[in-house]
Amino acid sequence: MNLYLALLHYPVYNRKREVVVTSVVVHDVHDISRASRTYGVNRFYIVQPFEEERKMVERVITFWNSSGLGYNLTRAQALSVVSLKESFGNVLMDIKKEFGEYPLVIGTSAQAQEIPLITFQETAQRLKDNKAVLLLFGTGWGIALPLLEKIDCFLPPIVGIGEFNHLSVRSAASIVLDRIVSLYKEL
Repeated sequence: MNLYLALLHYPVYNRKREVVVTSVVVHDVHDISRASRTYGVNRFYIVQPFEEERKMVERVITFWNSSGLGYNLTRAQALSVVSLKESFGNVLMDIKKEFGEYPLVIGTSAQAQEIPLITFQETAQRLKDNKAVLLLFGTGWGIALPLLEKIDCFLPPIVGIGEFNHLSVRSAASIVLDRIVSLYKEL
């Protein structure tokens, strides 16, 4: 299965709809890497333009691959799928180099988007057909519009019961991965 996941820290919106860079949340790194490894993601990219933020993630990974290894082996195994990139363009180039072509870039959002939607079933089928898929998750208040030209389509938003709809990105990533991989396994 040629499934990739990217967590964008830039370009994303803040609550005022300004394009910003967000800080890395260590819980996102741990939890999304665990979900990625569980669901067979080839690589979990963290897109962060600030070098100091990337160094912090590197320190976390180094800890779990050294002194933390004796404490929790599975943490190091989960973090083995993490790849730090300075830009989203670097993610696309990395996948093209590994897979031989650019992936289908599927955005995610808590709000419905105007660009074409792809269903979870269609995404699973694409993976079954041995095509590369990159799931793109935004931090802050979502993926900034300047990046939308690089997104091929969006998954439908995850909605619960009622009007409240504000999942953490790590929860949303786990739900999306579970839906796609569950359908993939049924094909």
